[in-house]
Amino acid sequence: MAFGKSIAFKHMGRNKISYLVGVLLFCQLTGFGQSTRKFLVLLRDKANSPYSISRPEQFLSQRSILRRQKQNIGILERDLPVNPAYVSQLQQAGAKVWFTSRWLNAALVEATDATIASVQSLPIVKGLEFGRSLANARVSAANQVSAPKKVTTINTLADAPLEYGNSQTQITQLGADIMHQQGYHGEGMLIGVLDAGFLNGDKVSFLKPLFDEKRILATYDFIKKETSVYEDDSHGLSCLSAIAATADRQLYGTAYKASFVLIRTEDAASEKQIEEANWVLGAEYADSVGVDVISSSLGYTEFDDPSTSYTYQNMDGKTALSTRGAQIAAETGMIVVVAAGNEGSNAWRYLSAPSDAASVLAIGAVTQAGVRASFSSFGPSADGRIKPDLAARGQGTIVGSPGGQIVSGNGTSFATPLVAGLAAGFWQAHPQLTAAQVTDALRQSGSQFGNPDAQLGYGIPNFERASALADAYGQLLVFPNPFSDVQPLGVRWGEIEANVPLDATLTNAAGRVIWQNRYTSAGLAAFTLPYLNLSAGMYFMTLVAGDKKRTVKLVKQ
Repeated sequence: MAFGKSIAFKHMGRNKISYLVGVLLFCQLTGFGQSTRKFLVLLRDKANSPYSISRPEQFLSQRSILRRQKQNIGILERDLPVNPAYVSQLQQAGAKVWFTSRWLNAALVEATDATIASVQSLPIVKGLEFGRSLANARVSAANQVSAPKKVTTINTLADAPLEYGNSQTQITQLGADIMHQQGYHGEGMLIGVLDAGFLNGDKVSFLKPLFDEKRILATYDFIKKETSVYEDDSHGLSCLSAIAATADRQLYGTAYKASFVLIRTEDAASEKQIEEANWVLGAEYADSVGVDVISSSLGYTEFDDPSTSYTYQNMDGKTALSTRGAQIAAETGMIVVVAAGNEGSNAWRYLSAPSDAASVLAIGAVTQAGVRASFSSFGPSADGRIKPDLAARGQGTIVGSPGGQIVSGNGTSFATPLVAGLAAGFWQAHPQLTAAQVTDALRQSGSQFGNPDAQLGYGIPNFERASALADAYGQLLVFPNPFSDVQPLGVRWGEIEANVPLDATLTNAAGRVIWQNRYTSAGLAAFTLPYLNLSAGMYFMTLVAGDKKRTVKLVKQ
C-alpha cells in the first residue's frame, strides 16, 4: 500500500516523535506495512461440504449441467466448490481470499510471509502451489501481434453468399465458407474467450451486432475482480474479432453469430505465474456458466522471475498449472482451443502451456499459402505427443482493432480463434457429437492427418472433411480397403465410447497373428496402423472393445 507521502522527522516535537515510534512498533508487531504477495493455497479435502454432487444446481448453471448430461459426463467431487468453513479459517488466519478454485480445491489468497506461515500450519491446508508465491506469462505479447497495418485493398466476391473481403483466405482455408453456406454460423453456441482484455469491445462497429442482439452473456475480470473487461489490453479484442466480427467486404468471423462470455485472466503489464491461476479460475467460470468452446490465445513458458520459469521438459501435459486446468476443462465437456505459441524463431522454440494438455487443440500458424509461419512454435510435447494439433492462418490474419479499423496481425493468437469458431460451427452442425468427438474429428480432418509432424501437427482442419468423419460416428470404418504401402491403414469405430480400451489384432489368411495393440481414446476410437511391410494377400482385422467384437476382411495389394 502506498500513501503517496513521505514522513519527515525534522522540526517535529518530542511528543510527535514518540507517537511515530509507537506506530512503527505497532506495525512491527501486527505485520501492518509488510509487503503482501499472492499464494495459491491447496486444501486437503472437501469433507463435510454443504455442497453435493447430487445437487449440481447449487454451483453450476443449468446450461453447464445439460452440457454434461448430453455427453454422459458425471458431476465429480472436484466440481464441488471449496468448503466455506475452510475459507473462513483462512480468513481468520489473516489471509485475504481473492478467489477459490473448485478443480484445484484451492484458494488464491493475499498475505504477508508471516501470515502465510500461519496459514500453512492449519490442518486443512495441504500446501502451496509450487511451494511459493505465484509468479505468470503469456505467449509473449510483444511478439504475438505484429505492428498492424491497415488493410487498404478489398477483394469482393460478387457470387459469394458473404463478401469476406481480405478475410477470404482465412475463412476458406478452413472450409468455414461452406459451413456458413450450409447455415452454420455459431447460432446457439456459447464461446468463452480468455485473454488480457477487450479494449473498446463495446464501442467498435464490427462487434455491434453482439451487443444489439445481447449475445455477450457474461464478462469478468479476474485481475481487477470486476465485471468490466473493455478498458484494458486490446489483445483479446483482436482475437474475439476473428470469431465474431461482422464487417461486410472486410472481415467475417468464423462463428460470427455465436454468443460469448468474455473473461480477462491476463495482466499484459507483467509476466507472473499468478496469471496461470487466473486462467484456471477463468476456465472454471466458463464451465459454470455453460460455455461450449474455450478460445484462449495465452501461453506460459518463461517468467519475469527466471527461477519460476518452465523448461521444455515441463511441457509434458501434467506439470504446468494452466495445463492441468485446461485438461480438466476439456474433461467437463468443453472444447478447449489454445495457442501453441510464437517461439518458433526464438531460443525457447517449443510450445507453451496449456497447449501441451492432451485433450486440448493446440493451434499453430500458417501463411496465406498454407505453409508454416516462421514464428509458429514447434512440438512435440515433452512426452512425445503430436503437438501442435492443428493450424490456421496466423500470418497476415485479418482482425479488428480497438480503433474500429480492420487490420492485419501475426501470431498463433489469431489462428486460435479462427479454429475455435470453426469448432463451434461444426458442433452446431453435428450436435450429436461429444466435445471429445468434435476435437477428434477436427484433428482427423487435418490436411496432413496421415503424416503429422512437429511443425503443424495434423495440419489445417476442414469443415467438409470433418463433417464426413462425423457421419461415420456410430460406424466401423477400416480404410482404404484394398490397401497398399502408399497410404497407411486407418481404423475408426464410432460405436465405442470414450476411454474404452480397444484391442486390435491383425492376422493373415492362415490365422497367424501379424500385429496387435491396445488403444484408448478420449474421443472417437481411431488409430492408424504402423508400416508392417506386408505381402500382398488377404488379412483379417479383429477389434474387441468391451462386449463388442468386429472382424473385417482386408486385401493388401
